[in-house]
Amino acid sequence: MWQSFYNLFVIPFLWTGARVAALFNSKIRRGLRGRKDLFVKLERDVKKLKHKRRVWFHSSSMGEFEQAKPIIAALRSEYREIEIIASFFSPSGYDHSKNYKPASLITYIPFDTKANAARFIDLIKPTAAVMVRYDVWPNHIWALRDRNIPTFIANATMKSSSTRLRWPWREFNADLFNQFRSILTVSQKDAEAFTQFNLSQPQVQAVGETRYDQVWQRSIDARTKHLIPEQVLKRKRVFVVGSSWEEDEEVVLPTFKKLLQNDANALMILVPHEPTLEALENIEIKLGIKPSSIRFSDLNDYDGESVILVDSVGILMALYQYAHVAYVGGSFRQGVHNVLEPAVYGIPVLFGPKHTNSQEAVELARRGGGFVVHDQQECYRVLRSFLRDNAFRREAGEVSLALVKENIGATKRFLKHLKAVI
Repeated sequence: MWQSFYNLFVIPFLWTGARVAALFNSKIRRGLRGRKDLFVKLERDVKKLKHKRRVWFHSSSMGEFEQAKPIIAALRSEYREIEIIASFFSPSGYDHSKNYKPASLITYIPFDTKANAARFIDLIKPTAAVMVRYDVWPNHIWALRDRNIPTFIANATMKSSSTRLRWPWREFNADLFNQFRSILTVSQKDAEAFTQFNLSQPQVQAVGETRYDQVWQRSIDARTKHLIPEQVLKRKRVFVVGSSWEEDEEVVLPTFKKLLQNDANALMILVPHEPTLEALENIEIKLGIKPSSIRFSDLNDYDGESVILVDSVGILMALYQYAHVAYVGGSFRQGVHNVLEPAVYGIPVLFGPKHTNSQEAVELARRGGGFVVHDQQECYRVLRSFLRDNAFRREAGEVSLALVKENIGATKRFLKHLKAVI
């Protein structure tokens, strides 16, 4: 019944909605263009796979794929003859990950029609499938079920207030989640929320968040990278702003300007979420003549500027290592980005009010390693306190690092379930 409902009513609505939205949204247009000739490319790439043992990982975007990476790395280290297939829904995830070497094949997931899903699964022939976090496409799940392919959710989350637990979506999702072998959640609260579906098939178990393992390993790798010359950092108190949107910049830019009036040794490294030429120029206009700024790509010509504006991608994690204090963006827009990336370096983490999308941010704030700022005045007060009081800063930083260390190990716990079928 639910398959018929989904394919007769939901799929036409989604298809039409995507086409209309593409007229106004460049990201959606990019995703549609990226799926052009998808199966032609897929048939070509599948022929290059050498081994029959294959694990398919699907992620919505780059952030979710970061959670899959420690699992993939562990599989690669233990199994020599294995193929890793990675698929993405969003163009940002695909574009940032298409050169990820541990994966044997990287592709978009096709639009979720019954025919597309069947063709996709029959082409890649996975031994097992792992859906990361929440991006679960029904026709693909049903296609996996029909072929008896064991399927898992990694880093599963479910709020007790989720609309998926309300009528009429509750019954639909219960049918969908019943197709999984295991639903492995981030926390016990998430596991308890899944039990409200009264599932009969999958094992629901809290194993933790693999993102902790990922940021720990990435921090080790990042410390080998020397992106900022020592002479730039000498006697500086560094404030790193990561993944900022315009709404974040409306708070942190005036805050930093005011801070400089009392602390000439303050240095801000600002990393826009999307460092397009237009975004960089807009930030430079807002900064004005003071404080002086320089782009990261021109850092060889550094001459005492107070702001480093990062015009490169993929280096934010490494830049956090230089911070005395960090601010994580998205939290004045629609939801905070990854707060664990700065926390792993043992520093205080600031973010705005829109942070409840991240359990890690909520927990950091509860413990005292993360600090919620609601406006420019509060941001200035908290930031200045940290840069002036070394003991206060170290204490909050120790709390941040402790949270990461306590939660390492989810990858091994997840692998116990996955290894049973591969």
